This record gives sequence, C-alpha cells and structure tokens, in this order.
Amino acid sequence: MAAQANQSTPSSSVLVTKWDSRYAGHVPHDLSYYSKCVLGGILACGLTHTAICPLDVTKCNMQVNPEKYKGLVKGLRLIIAEEGGQAIWKGWLPTFLGYSAQGAFKYGLYEVFKDQYANMLGKENFEKYKGLVWCAASASAEVFADVALCPLEMVKVKVQTAPKGTFPIAFGAAWSQMSAQRAETGFPYRSLVPLWSRQVPYTVAKFFFFEKVVQLFYTYVFTKPKETYSKTTQLGVTFSSGYTAGVICAIVSHPADSLVSLLGKPANKGKSLGQIINETGFAKLATKGLGTRILMIGTLTGLQWWIYDTFKTALGMGTTGGK
Repeated sequence: MAAQANQSTPSSSVLVTKWDSRYAGHVPHDLSYYSKCVLGGILACGLTHTAICPLDVTKCNMQVNPEKYKGLVKGLRLIIAEEGGQAIWKGWLPTFLGYSAQGAFKYGLYEVFKDQYANMLGKENFEKYKGLVWCAASASAEVFADVALCPLEMVKVKVQTAPKGTFPIAFGAAWSQMSAQRAETGFPYRSLVPLWSRQVPYTVAKFFFFEKVVQLFYTYVFTKPKETYSKTTQLGVTFSSGYTAGVICAIVSHPADSLVSLLGKPANKGKSLGQIINETGFAKLATKGLGTRILMIGTLTGLQWWIYDTFKTALGMGTTGGK
C-alpha cells in the first residue's frame, strides 16, 4: 500500500502544478469572473455607443449622402435644421440594445477564448505567441458578437439614414417594417458579412493594440510591478491605451463601416455588395467620414476600456493587461 501511495504522488504533483491560464492572474477566471466580464462588456459598449449617437447619425449620413452632408459640424446643423433637435438621437434604442449584446459577447468571450487558447499552447508558447492569442481570441469572440448585433444594427442604420417621413423612427415600428420588407432589406442578416468585415478587423486591432500598448507602458514607463501603482494611474494607462487602439481601429475598419451604411440607402436596394463597392469606389469608402470616425472611435474605445476596467477594479478583479 505504501508503494502504491508513493507511486501516485508524482502524478498528483504534476496535476497540481500544471500551468493554467485561468489561475495565473490576479483572480481566478471562473464562471463568476467571466459573468462579471460579460456585464462589464454590456456597460462598456452599450453606454458609450448610445452616448455618441449624434456623432453616429451624422457619420452615417455623411457616408450615405456625402454630397449633402459635407462635414461633422455642417452635417449636425443640417440634420437639426431639417428634422429638429431630436433627430440627432434617432436610433438610440437599437444602438443601446445592439451594442450591449455585442459588448457582452465581445468582452465575455474574449476572456474565455484567451484562456482556452493560452492553455492549448501551454505557458512557454503562450509567452512567445501572446499577440497571436490576443488576435485569435478577439476575432473568435467578435464572430459571435456580430450575430447578436446584426439585426439591431440594420434597424439602427435604416432609422438614422432614411429621409424624414419615409421610415418609422420608433424602434418597434422600425423593426416590424424591416421584418415585413425582408425580401427587399435582407433583414435580419444581409449586413452580417460586411459587419464581420468591419468588426472583426476592428476588434482584433482594438484588443491587440490595447494589450500591446498596456504592455509597453508597464515595460518602459511604469516599470515597477503594476499592483504598486494607484488605481487612478492604472486606469489612466487603460484609457490612453484604449484611445491609441481606437484610432488604429477606425482606420482599419472604415471601408467596411461605410459599406454597412450604404446598404441602408434606398437607392442601393437589391444591389450586391460588389456593385455598391464598384459604384462608390474604394477611395471614397476608405476616406468619407473618416475624420469623424477617428474622433468617434478613438474616444469610444478609450472610454469602453476605461469603463470595463473601472468595473473590474470595483469588483476586485484588477485592470486588464500588464508586462
């Protein structure tokens, strides 16, 4: 019996000491942790996208009708002059619901996939290929996030860009009309492929560059252990890293964002994606409304990461990233 006990000891020891990404951080990554990340994602994305709805309304109209809406300030003034002050908040409810759902999957599943992929590689390979894990985890999470977002994004864009009086503004009525006209609108998933082409590169850039910039901060600027710095400093690093990542995201994903907006234009009803791209031209897809989007997405991404990490910090989970 003693011999058997001795034989089992090395095996038990290996199991106990085996590296697991879920237990390598500040707190264990259990179901409670992932659930809190889901809630943090809802707050980070739902609140921020809704807060910048006026910018989004203007940006979408600049993409759909660039001859009429020639700049952010001029566009805002023109929308208010023609439709009233409340018009700049068109589509706020599908925005809130859609991006809350997207944020839940984006942030929650990112944490899940990151741990899973890290454990598949093992500690040594994870340290070598950490950037690839960030990219793969964020891309995987975004695929699911966009399935949740797509129907609400289609309603949002249609409400925001339809000429006054041609389409319902109320969420329920707009959803019903999109559904009733699905043969024309392709509701609910006509925009899924362009949404993936916009959001997957955007999210990969968002998470990779955020994690990378945080890493650079704690390697070259704040060189002591992260825990020794105040929460204010850590959250300042979070916002700065998020804003930097957001600017890159905006540039990478803008052509596809323009395409999503153009799909809601009445003149493009029934046209294929290729036809819309050829008629518009890639240069216009890549540049029209880009300045507004850089301002919007830089601020948005910085705030999203700040809200997410503030929420995590309040629950004792610590901020994201490190050396």
